[in-house]
Amino acid sequence: MWVPYTGRDAIVLASLLTVAAAAFVYLGARLRSPIRVASPGRIPGVFLVVIWALAMATFLVAIYVYVVQMRQVHLLAAPPRGRGGLRQAGFQVGTVPDAAVTFFIVLYLTRKYGWRVALGSALVGTAAAPMFFELPFDLIVMGRTYPAVPPNPALYRALFFLPLFIVEVSTISLLTLLPSMRVTRQALFALAGMFGVFAVWAAFGFAPPAQLLPKTLNIVSKMLCFVTAIMLFVRPERRGNGTDRRSVPMDEALLRAEQT
Repeated sequence: MWVPYTGRDAIVLASLLTVAAAAFVYLGARLRSPIRVASPGRIPGVFLVVIWALAMATFLVAIYVYVVQMRQVHLLAAPPRGRGGLRQAGFQVGTVPDAAVTFFIVLYLTRKYGWRVALGSALVGTAAAPMFFELPFDLIVMGRTYPAVPPNPALYRALFFLPLFIVEVSTISLLTLLPSMRVTRQALFALAGMFGVFAVWAAFGFAPPAQLLPKTLNIVSKMLCFVTAIMLFVRPERRGNGTDRRSVPMDEALLRAEQT
């Protein structure tokens, strides 16, 4: 759980999130054609995967240490049970169908690249989607989480969140390994929408999703993060009798090079 924002803090947070939303709207409006992020190459790609795997393992170890310490100081008697307990632990059951839908949509959108690229795109795209939400969300709530864990609350807060940030950034970075991924204006607009919902949420204190309004804003913002991931794999529509010459020939050349 975390302490809601109040007064001036809520106004400042809402203003910053509004600026972020406006920035993504501006970038989306300026983007005329999808941008392909340069692939890091085979060896750097292997390092990205290794870093992601190590980050996941480190985060699991950090969670174990965090929970053990909470039990030793009697802040956690037993893990939460049932759907209510899962919600209290921060897990949103509604994310599971969103992830399933995203997986199959991305799999369909990338089918022309072959089943290996399509399956990899679906897996990485689905994994990266919630990270678009979690990265700014964790930055917002990190300094306001409770209960404080003695003997050093700041140390245990860092123990939990710093490995989590590495997991989030490394998961998003895996998108650069996909020849099917492009930065599109639709993705930027969806990301702007998510930050816009965050701004409305912040205006009401960015309270935990226990009441109807913060719960609704939480759900809508999570849906938009999955829409953002899907939009990264949407190809330009054909125009008239031709196609978008700035992207399609390059796509075909890259696909031939990967197949050879």
